[in-house]
Amino acid sequence: MASDANGIPELDQDKYDADEQVKIICLGDSAVGKSKLMERFLIDGYRPQQLSTYALTLYKYNTTIDRKAVLVDFWDTAGQERFQSMHPSYYHKAHACIMVFDVQRKITYKNLTSWYTELREYRPEIPCVVVANKIDADMKVTQRNFNFAKKQGLPLYFVSAADGTNVVKMFKETIKMAMSYKQNSSDFMDEVMRELENFELEQNKDLSLQTAQEGLKPESPESV
Repeated sequence: MASDANGIPELDQDKYDADEQVKIICLGDSAVGKSKLMERFLIDGYRPQQLSTYALTLYKYNTTIDRKAVLVDFWDTAGQERFQSMHPSYYHKAHACIMVFDVQRKITYKNLTSWYTELREYRPEIPCVVVANKIDADMKVTQRNFNFAKKQGLPLYFVSAADGTNVVKMFKETIKMAMSYKQNSSDFMDEVMRELENFELEQNKDLSLQTAQEGLKPESPESV
C-alpha cells in the first residue's frame, strides 16, 4: 500500500517534506474516541476526507506558528486498529503521535503498550502524547495514576470529546511539538524508508528491462 499511497494526490506523502506541511497520526483501540476528538477540535467546519480504500480518514487543519502558515494533516485509523496493527505507510513521515485510551475501558489502557511498541518500531523519535478520553463520565479518574505515560516519559492529557475539556489545549500543544520535531531532527527512519522505496523502484525497473530484453531474443535453432 505504501507505494500506491504515495502515487495518488490524496496520499502523496512527499508533501510532508515541505516546511509548512505537518503529519500527525492517531493511535488507540476502536471506540476510544479518536474521531470524536478530531471533530471536537475542528468543530468550526471540519472536512474529514474519507479514504476507505486505504482505511484512513484525513482531517486538515490550517494554523499559524511563529507567523508562518502551517497545514496540519491528522491521520485517523478509520477501522484499521481493529486488527491491532497498522500498515507501515501510516507511520511514514509522521511528525507526532496522539495515542488515545478510554478511561472507562481498562483494556484500551493496557493495549497502549502494544501501540507504543509498534509506533517506536517505525518512528523511534517523534513526540507522542497520551490522551485519557471520556473523563466527563467520572471526573474522579483524573485523580488516578496512569503510570504508562510516566514510565515512558510522555505528556498525559485528561480530556473529554463530549464536553471539550482540554481538547484544544492538547491538539495545539501536539502541533507545536510536531513542528519543533520537524525543524530540529533528521529522522533516520525516513531515510531508511526512502531508500527501501527507491530500491523497490529500481528492482521493478530492472525486472521490466529484463523481461523486455528476453522478449527480443532470437529463437534458438533447437526451438525452430
